[in-house]
Amino acid sequence: MQTQKLIELPSASRPRERMEEYGPAALANHELLAILLRTGTKDSNVLQLSMQVLSYFDDLHTLKQVSLEELLTVPGIGRVKAIELLATIELGQRIARSSLLKEGTVTSSQSVGSMLVEEMKDLQQEYVVALFLNTKNQIIKKETLFKGTLNSSVAHPREIFKAAVKYSAARIILAHNHPSGDPEPSDADLDFTRRMVEAGNLMGIELLDHFIIGEKTYVSLKENRMPCFQTLNKNGIN
Repeated sequence: MQTQKLIELPSASRPRERMEEYGPAALANHELLAILLRTGTKDSNVLQLSMQVLSYFDDLHTLKQVSLEELLTVPGIGRVKAIELLATIELGQRIARSSLLKEGTVTSSQSVGSMLVEEMKDLQQEYVVALFLNTKNQIIKKETLFKGTLNSSVAHPREIFKAAVKYSAARIILAHNHPSGDPEPSDADLDFTRRMVEAGNLMGIELLDHFIIGEKTYVSLKENRMPCFQTLNKNGIN
């Protein structure tokens, strides 16, 4: 049976025309994906191809984490289409992160924790991220400092405070994810935080908090009144 080409469908069924008429929010996931893919194959029109892509990866959450190699296993997805899809996915994630960071001023553990969960929950490896703040708790810079566990030789307070001095930061918020999804702090997490607090007190650059990021939630070591934060002064976030 010959596949019906997209141009042969009524305009009310074609994604581009539907977007022009009703806006992007009215389109289903496979219709939005069809616009990005642009063309189908000799056996499937682009709507059918987009549905096939989504069926391969179950849902959008899985597609968010897909690799180039995984996309190339989908029939009808060549290297160009795969690269364009990955670029679109990454751009969307960067836009989402940018909008969160542009809130500017850190006002609570909850606001920071929620932002970091959204950004770090899907990471498959452990990353250490720092937010560098000025005296008004405004974010000067966000930077990924280390890739690996906190008990590795690479992760050292010295490197974090070197970056803080570089950005003229008055305060630091530290975060790292647990790829297991469990945000419960380990002994290594607590020991590293204690060393950060002590180094910060010596340098006059305060560690406001350390967040452990899980799959859907976080643990704020300061909010949970961990012993490693007992020496903190009272200028931090609530």
